[in-house]
Parts: sequence; C-alpha cells; structure tokens
Amino acid sequence: MALDLLTKDTIQVVEADHLNWQEAIRKAAQPLVDNGTIGKDYVNSMVEVVKKKGPYINIGPEIALAHSRPSQSVKRIGLALMKTKQDVDLVNKDHPIRLWFVLAAVDSTSHLEVIKELSQVLMDQSKQKALLNAQSVDEILQVLKG
Repeated sequence: MALDLLTKDTIQVVEADHLNWQEAIRKAAQPLVDNGTIGKDYVNSMVEVVKKKGPYINIGPEIALAHSRPSQSVKRIGLALMKTKQDVDLVNKDHPIRLWFVLAAVDSTSHLEVIKELSQVLMDQSKQKALLNAQSVDEILQVLKG
C-alpha cells in the first residue's frame, strides 16, 4: 500500500542548491496539495512542528519524514518523496537531508502500515543507497518496486 502511494505524480527529483528546509518541505508536499490529499494548512503545520520541536523528522542518514498531526486538512492517506541532488540542512548542518518524504495521516492509526512498509525499504542499506544515488523518478520507482 505505502509504495503504491509513491508514483510519478508524487515523486520529484530536484536541484536543491537554492532551497532551505522550509522550502524543501513545502516543495516535497506540493504533489499532495495538487492532488487534493492535503491542504496548505497541513503543509504549514509540518513546518511549524519542526520549528517548535527541532529536526526530529530526520529519521536516518540524509532522510526526513515530514508529517504533522492528523487534521481536517488531510483528506486521505498520502505519501510523497522529493529527492534533492544536493543536501539541504534540516534546521542546522548536523542534519543534511536529500530524501524528503511527506506523510499525511487521516487519524492516529491508518498510516501505520505505510510507515511499516517505508521502514522496510529504508532499513535495506542497498535500497537506501540506491535511493540516495537515484537521478530520476524512474530510477526511484525501480528501487521502490524492485
């Protein structure tokens, strides 16, 4: 289920030399805004949580999982991924990120299967490395589906 949420429409590969972490979260979430999964207030909430709690969304080497509490702004479970070609520092230089996942949850439990499946992919060192080295959406999809 989780990996089915990641499609050509919800995955991006971008240059990032001009992005800060707030812009990276907003850009990573844009496909979910565009397809009606989330509203802009959910995106703002994700940024605000990091401002308040720090870089807790840094879940692994160069990997962030942006999310916020379920809200009316989330219409359905969603997952998006933006891979940046350059590191973007999450809050500070101690947290360089190149894989920006965005998770939208409608309640406190329905997204747990998504997190489980995503974790299985990210705990696989070869897949993690392949995602970090991917240069296109098609390469990312091959890693995720393979």
